[in-house]
Amino acid sequence: MPLNRRTFLGTSAAAGAGVAVAGGTAVPAEAHGRGPGQGHGRPQQRYSFTVMGTTDLHGHVFNWDYFTDKEFDDADHNDVGLAKISTLVERIRKEKGRHNTLMIDAGDTIQGTQLSYYYAKIDPITAKHGPVHPMAQAMNLIGYDAAALGNHEFNYGIPVLRKFEEQCRFPLLGANALDAKTLKPAFTPYVFKTLRTPHGRDVKVAILGLTNPGIAIWDKANVQGKMTFPGLEEQAAKFVPRLRSMGADVVIVAAHSGASGTSSYGDQIPHVENAAGLVAQQVPGIDAILVGHAHVEIPESFVVNEETGRKVVLSEPLMWGERLTVFDFDLVWEKGRWAVERAGSKVLNTNAVAEDPRITKLLKDEHKKVVAYVNEVIGTSSVAMTTADAPWKDEPIIDLINVVQADTVRAALAGGAYAALPVLSQASCFSRTAQIPAGSVTIKDAAGLYPFENTLEARLVTGAQMKDYLEFSARYYVQTPAGGAVDTSKLTNAEGTPDYNYDAVSGLTYEIDIAKAVGSRIVNLSFGGKPIDPAAKFVLAVNNYRASGGGNFPHVPGAEQVWANSDEIRNTIIAWVQAKGTVDAAEFASVDWKLTRDGTPVF
Repeated sequence: MPLNRRTFLGTSAAAGAGVAVAGGTAVPAEAHGRGPGQGHGRPQQRYSFTVMGTTDLHGHVFNWDYFTDKEFDDADHNDVGLAKISTLVERIRKEKGRHNTLMIDAGDTIQGTQLSYYYAKIDPITAKHGPVHPMAQAMNLIGYDAAALGNHEFNYGIPVLRKFEEQCRFPLLGANALDAKTLKPAFTPYVFKTLRTPHGRDVKVAILGLTNPGIAIWDKANVQGKMTFPGLEEQAAKFVPRLRSMGADVVIVAAHSGASGTSSYGDQIPHVENAAGLVAQQVPGIDAILVGHAHVEIPESFVVNEETGRKVVLSEPLMWGERLTVFDFDLVWEKGRWAVERAGSKVLNTNAVAEDPRITKLLKDEHKKVVAYVNEVIGTSSVAMTTADAPWKDEPIIDLINVVQADTVRAALAGGAYAALPVLSQASCFSRTAQIPAGSVTIKDAAGLYPFENTLEARLVTGAQMKDYLEFSARYYVQTPAGGAVDTSKLTNAEGTPDYNYDAVSGLTYEIDIAKAVGSRIVNLSFGGKPIDPAAKFVLAVNNYRASGGGNFPHVPGAEQVWANSDEIRNTIIAWVQAKGTVDAAEFASVDWKLTRDGTPVF
């Protein structure tokens, strides 16, 4: 549906939040000190409770890989999905007492698998009498108490997110997702949960949700002019004192932000991407932070608050439902209030349990629909292609992405002012296990090659700018001196650069000398068999993530946009294959770039 001020603000949450009440039991323990109204020597009142957490579920309900169409597995034999999480949750609730537990999430819920894509785009939840999103169904059944917004929640546009929010029986929290006009929270910022104790003194737990400021860059097309995203530290500093003044005994933050203090987008915006550790350090009054976004495993980490000297416990349960964080809190009644005496955390591995049959039964029909969808044949391929060597070699499967993008942009610009300009294209190796088989090609093959919901743009660039762009991309390689063997397992991802932030560019030829220092690696850069003219103009076919500043590549975010498309690049690839009928690598594959050391090819 079209997004206007009425529909947008009409679904915006007020700054306040509802209060949910849960019962509970606890056994007093003997301790030094006394509670109010007690005589000396009487037992001090204590209460313990548990908060479980997930993050970066990315559309995983079942332990299933829709890109390979088989049970999920990886090198570490992890399992994935909410069906596994549910089993662990029920086990802990039985152990601790259900009413002594809470369940939260730190965001990135509705994007990442073909299951989540299907119910956003193929059978959309936004349609009249549309379905209920499988992630909402599963999380409702599990009984989540709250979930923070992740950046990928915005990938499909605000209407899809609002419909998902409507279908959830728990609040989506985002204290730093603000209405661009009023600068008030566009989503519920926090929620209070009340736990009953056997002492007649309730425990008030405040859960504050914070999302990622990078949304302003990564989903600019969906949020510009509608929402703004200030820093996590800034908003936490506003809300945590308010929560304490409202009577919160315990404050927990669900933050869709890693703990490293770094940003992938440089200084494009003045807010830190991975700020969870900074929030713990700078904002007093927080007891625990459920960390998300970074896709790393943090069983238990402590950050000392610089103002109070108190330790804040942080935990991140990896991603996709591979782990469940378990925070345990021990409280003591002193000076007329509940105080956290001890807080700790651990993570549990979902590969140790079976899927909860309640979840698999609930969503078996949705699963079958998506399996049938991803197995639809869209064409054939003359040869098998794989991304296994794509991080260090110019491979035909990446050339396929680039030829589709370049063809699409060239056709769009035909007959216009930019039709005569040469078209270049950038592509990344998103997955090292993607493949196009010889013979029948299905939707799942295309989806595995391009798993993200990126769309295509065309930007005007110069030869000099492309040189800078390629130099920036080449920082992906570890500097490796000439002579001796090259270990590919240690060659890439220098300084933590992910695969998706290394671009191969078609339409030019060049070498990357990995023996040289970062910034001086691109040699023999040519166009049409001649050294590139720094002043020459080109059109670059580029995904919207990169064009908006994702990865902090130079020049492109500020370059003139001459065309843009709202359809996902994945769908553009599918349509291209369907139109061709047969994918023949001989028609488009070429070695345009290679790694060298002092002029000698590495491979």
